Parts: sequence; structure tokens; C-alpha cells
Amino acid sequence: MQLEGSCHCGAVTFSLDCVHPYPYQRCYCSICRKTQGGGGYAINLGGDAKSLKVQGRKHITIYHARLKDESDKRSHRSSAERHFCSLCGSGLWLFSPQWPELIHPFASAIDTPLPVPPEHTHLMLGSKAPWVEVEAHPGDQQWEVYPEESIAQWHERLGLTR
Repeated sequence: MQLEGSCHCGAVTFSLDCVHPYPYQRCYCSICRKTQGGGGYAINLGGDAKSLKVQGRKHITIYHARLKDESDKRSHRSSAERHFCSLCGSGLWLFSPQWPELIHPFASAIDTPLPVPPEHTHLMLGSKAPWVEVEAHPGDQQWEVYPEESIAQWHERLGLTR
């Protein structure tokens, strides 16, 4: 499936191929919550990095989060790149050199109608804000940190690959 996305002001538009288009994974970490999640979480999809086409690239800015574990004396810069529109601030996608074949567009930036997921995975619940209520339904998975299955494995398990 080809996904089309954009920022709020329209200065940046993008497209990419995605074989795993269900917006099922809700991340409650402080980075996602503060950069994307007005409801206390963000939803990332998984797309083919080679297929990414961007218009308005000059309006993109990249943010590298600062990470610090309790055991660390100092914070360090994340290698993951969060891409935003420099004009309106809309979050667009995440790229991590750990998975160079993938682009993770934020579901909130996608203009293409997305399929409704049959269940959700709630992850990074150990760092969710206290005011956030997790709206878990029967069949939803909940994880303090990361789930055991990848985005691709979730789609495969539920027979949602094309």
C-alpha cells in the first residue's frame, strides 16, 4: 500500500510504500508523548525507506532525543532521527540507523485512509504520564517496555500482510 502524508501547513508532503499499514502500536514513552502524543501516546507505522519520496525537504528539521537511564551519569544523543516540519512543527516520521531499511511515519501525518486494527499493542507503559488512561480492550497487549513481536510479526500473526 502506498501511503501519502503531509504536515499541517502543507509545506512538506511525502509518500512511501508500506506493507504493514495498521496503526496498532501505541507508544507511551516520554519522547513520543512530548513530541507527538497529545493523548499521551504516539503511533508509528513501518514503511520501506527506499521508497520514501519527499517534497518540501528544505522545510524539514531533525530532532535527536536526549536519553538518560537512571544508572547513567550523563545523557547521550539518540541516533534516531525524528523529522518535523520546521514551519508548523508537525511530526512526520522517525528514521533509525538501527533499521536502515525502515521509515516509521507517524500515523498522525498520514493522509491515506488507514485500516482499523483488530487489536492494539500498548508499549512503554513504564514511562507513561500519570494522567494518561490506557484504553485497553480485550485482546490488546500491554508492555512495560517493548513488545516481543515486531510490527511485521504482528501483521503476520493476524494475517494482515498483503
